[in-house]
Amino acid sequence: MIESYTFGSITVNGKKYSTDVIIYPDRIDSDWWRKEGHELCPEDIQQVLKEKPETLIVGTGEPGMMKVLPETKRLVQGHHIELIIFPTSEAIRIYNEISKTRRTVAAFHLTC
Repeated sequence: MIESYTFGSITVNGKKYSTDVIIYPDRIDSDWWRKEGHELCPEDIQQVLKEKPETLIVGTGEPGMMKVLPETKRLVQGHHIELIIFPTSEAIRIYNEISKTRRTVAAFHLTC
């Protein structure tokens, strides 16, 4: 469960992170780095696809500056994964709701 989020910081299960993260059902990748800073490219989510989640939630930053490229959207949908994209605050709210009942992975950009 995500307990808190502020610009540049997220607390998950009592541990605070200050880098972008991918939250898997069984672990957190705090070393996540994208090919392009404010774009989510297909290469950025290869490990996510291997996990075969039902849902991928993408937090695009506090003001929503990170863009999910069309080819990334097509790739995710081609794997029959529901894709939810919102600014990070809203994406976290959704994650906390649906991760209780669905196999969910979330990728959160924590800043802009």
